[in-house]
Amino acid sequence: MAIIIRLLIDAFGPAVDQWRQVVVFISIASMVLGAFAAIGQRNIKRLMAYSSITHMGYALVGLAAGTEVGVSGVVIYMTIYLFMTLGTFAIIMAMRLKEGGNVETIDDLAGLSQTKPVMAIVMTALMFSLAGVPPLAGFFGKYFVFLAAINAELYALAIIGVLASVVAAFYYLRIVKVMWFDEPTVEFSRVASELRFVFGLSGLFAIGYLLFGGPLNSAAGVAAAALF
Repeated sequence: MAIIIRLLIDAFGPAVDQWRQVVVFISIASMVLGAFAAIGQRNIKRLMAYSSITHMGYALVGLAAGTEVGVSGVVIYMTIYLFMTLGTFAIIMAMRLKEGGNVETIDDLAGLSQTKPVMAIVMTALMFSLAGVPPLAGFFGKYFVFLAAINAELYALAIIGVLASVVAAFYYLRIVKVMWFDEPTVEFSRVASELRFVFGLSGLFAIGYLLFGGPLNSAAGVAAAALF
């Protein structure tokens, strides 16, 4: 994403009206494909892979604006998404079954709130953040890229992004429902300390972004200003 930003803004900045329509198309295609393709997925890793397609589409919303605010939004979004993804996959990797093997399906997460309550709380925070629920970090990522699109008068793109977020929220909330309201079906082995550290840090980032996100926003603004 950083290379794409440098290429389009730095090298092809004067031709923004020509490449913007291409970025808008790729952004819409990514958001729609990722959101709808993930709905029927029961494999947790495959679901997160489709989710990543959707999130790259959201990031491209900011880039399509072709403005300093848009690039700053992309930097903020990608940083937040990095933490969310690291935390989510750390939890998935940490949930090794007691009888051997790794978690593969969403159903394997059933009753996690009863067997691993701390892990369930962090996973819930990460899922809500990925869905863009305020005041978690993911909400601010989407806010900045959609605001940039609106300022650039890309109203249709922003509306499609919001609608795709609503669709994507379905499968994130389904994971939360399984963890908190279904009965446990499997037992998990002890969680490695390094994985516990990664998803714990990611959970704190998601929950506390409202308190310490200012320096990140400032750094993203400085980075974006360097390209204009």
